[in-house]
Amino acid sequence: MTINLDQAQQTFIVEARELLQDMESSLLQLESEPDDSDAIGAIFRAAHTIKGSAGLFGLSPIVGFTHIVEDVLDRLREGAIQVDAELIALLLRSADHMLELVDVVAGAGEALSDIALEREALLRQGLHNYQAVRATSVVPVLPEIPVAQPVPGQDSVSSGYWHISLRFGADVFRNGMDPLSFLRYLNTLGEIVHVVTLADTLPALERFDAKSCHLGFEIDLDSDASRETIAEAFDFVRDDCQIHILAPHSRMEEYLRLIEALPEGPARLGEILTRCGALTAKELEDGLRTQREHAESTGTPAMPLGEILIEQRVVEAAVVQSALEKQGRQREQPQATAVEARFVRVNADKLDELINLVGELVIASAGANLLARSSPSGPLQESTSVVSGLVEEILDGALHLRMIPIGDTFNRFRRVVRDVSQELGKDIELLISGADTELDKTVVEKIGDPLMHLLRNAMDHGIESPSVREAAGKPAKGRLQLNAFHDSGSIVLEIADDGAGLNRDRILQKAVERGLVPVGANLTDQEIYNLIFEAGFSTAEAVTNLSGRGVGMDVVKRNITLLRGTVDLDSQPGQGTIIRIRLPLTLAIINGFLVGIGQIHYVVPLEMVQECIELNALQRQDMSGNNHLDLRGEVLPLVRLRDHFSHAGHSVRRENVVVVRCAEQKAGLVVDELLGEFQTVIKPLGKLFNALRGISGSTILGSGEVALILDVPALLGELVQRETRQATVYSLTDSKPGNSANHIAHGGALQ
Repeated sequence: MTINLDQAQQTFIVEARELLQDMESSLLQLESEPDDSDAIGAIFRAAHTIKGSAGLFGLSPIVGFTHIVEDVLDRLREGAIQVDAELIALLLRSADHMLELVDVVAGAGEALSDIALEREALLRQGLHNYQAVRATSVVPVLPEIPVAQPVPGQDSVSSGYWHISLRFGADVFRNGMDPLSFLRYLNTLGEIVHVVTLADTLPALERFDAKSCHLGFEIDLDSDASRETIAEAFDFVRDDCQIHILAPHSRMEEYLRLIEALPEGPARLGEILTRCGALTAKELEDGLRTQREHAESTGTPAMPLGEILIEQRVVEAAVVQSALEKQGRQREQPQATAVEARFVRVNADKLDELINLVGELVIASAGANLLARSSPSGPLQESTSVVSGLVEEILDGALHLRMIPIGDTFNRFRRVVRDVSQELGKDIELLISGADTELDKTVVEKIGDPLMHLLRNAMDHGIESPSVREAAGKPAKGRLQLNAFHDSGSIVLEIADDGAGLNRDRILQKAVERGLVPVGANLTDQEIYNLIFEAGFSTAEAVTNLSGRGVGMDVVKRNITLLRGTVDLDSQPGQGTIIRIRLPLTLAIINGFLVGIGQIHYVVPLEMVQECIELNALQRQDMSGNNHLDLRGEVLPLVRLRDHFSHAGHSVRRENVVVVRCAEQKAGLVVDELLGEFQTVIKPLGKLFNALRGISGSTILGSGEVALILDVPALLGELVQRETRQATVYSLTDSKPGNSANHIAHGGALQ
């Protein structure tokens, strides 16, 4: 395997950011549960891995700062210092600075600002206050390595040192790796006592290539690190090099004791050796691969794994023998082969390209089906039907590749809630549920900012201060809840707080003052609450760092609408507010219901379709004046698509109604034809059509025609607004305040 420097360093940047995110989550967990040893271990491992990987690339600023953080975490792990709010705050700021250092590396040479350097100096001072006063409190970054011959007659293994036999591959230089950087990193794990440089593979001068590496080293390392930690130092060159790690005699004795202490039960040799620490997972994988390749190439039964591991010099014979004896004493019983989960990092752009190609395949398949249906050939129709089924499976599989859990986004808000609540002087707890709910990666990325704004707004405006809450008979600690779940082919995100709720009268008063609604308008509570999403609307008495400037909530709604989503809220005075965001699972493909108006086709999102009704002559006559339909005793308002989109011509003799529902709103779309379910790729409309209401996109049919995708939430929202305005103007005698069903029942169709 060939890895160049850019690829390897990019992998380090991605992994470091992920580790820092995990580190932040574990620190927040530790703040709520100071005795959680698993969280402490996770934080330490994250810092240790970042420091080790940075050392391989010679990134001295990251190594130097992270070493101090790691030292403090090591003392925390040992119990020398205790968890408190000040330490957690310091470590969180340190993690932020580590991320900034990683971003500098990602910026290809961009240096830290003077402010960042001053911040680092303050962080170092704070960390030093938690360190023990000892000589190793400040370790030189990337120290020089003493090179010496081993002491004659001395066995490094029996003397208590790790012995590492290292042969670099010829392409190490070409791949951008510096062999000495690995040795420098080893010196951070302990002390390199002896190093012997091997040059026996150097070619003759006339055949010497300066770009090829011919170096090897025999190293004696005095370290308390585990075999796994030492092996991790060579992760980036393991496939290009020959590496053998022999444990010191004291470690072999420890392995033997651990093997004896393992619980009785069926286990394989490799499992026993890895559980006691004598073998790494990578070394076991290499040994098993060698075993398989040997059996396949020779056609003979597989060699015993123990012999292979000894021959590869990764495990001592005594340790293997002890593990075999342990295995022999264990009761033999069938054991299912564990399926190892394998993950491959794939560039997101490649996934997008794959989705686009699959989308074009869907369109091409639809076209082939259309031609096949017009052909009398039965085998052709059967073949295209099989191809369509396979295309649908490929589409589902491709979309699943882009699905990621929303929990990663939710967990990022723990830090936000912590910092904002401290800034506001409030005690707020964040509860998360439905974190394993999956949706498209693009949707996850774009919904983060709207969620962030809604959370900050809930903390600033919604949840009261501890004194106010106690006076109202509430717990001093406020509660914020984030929830996600699937519903009717969509995903619903809920942000709920147990604060004071929305002030209905105050919102209505502000809306009247701004001319958003006429004086005396008869609005439901739901309609009044949704006014906060109007541009520039704010009821805050004072401007703060978080809110009160009248910007943000309209942007939130606009961004959600761009994702083909909807947002609505419900509030109870004194009890809190719930904001619900409904989003499509993916932005690339739509499962729709195809309808026709004359020669024009429209696609209705299938998840919003409840039923279809063919209107008979009596029903058409009954609704001719009222533009509503009596649907089994329920008043159903109608949207005549022919009138709304100003189609020429007259209605056909047979009309149909597609009953759609979005959140709590329900209506019927009057169309000419029902053409059935339809799955296709969404094509965004150009900027020229941004002002077009009721259309969210377009698609291409198998015939090559363009069909427009209906924006059902926008159509229903406009219908409600029209009926509300009509109810205000005409003062209907049987309408009651707060009863929107009466408003809609007596109104006209949306035209």
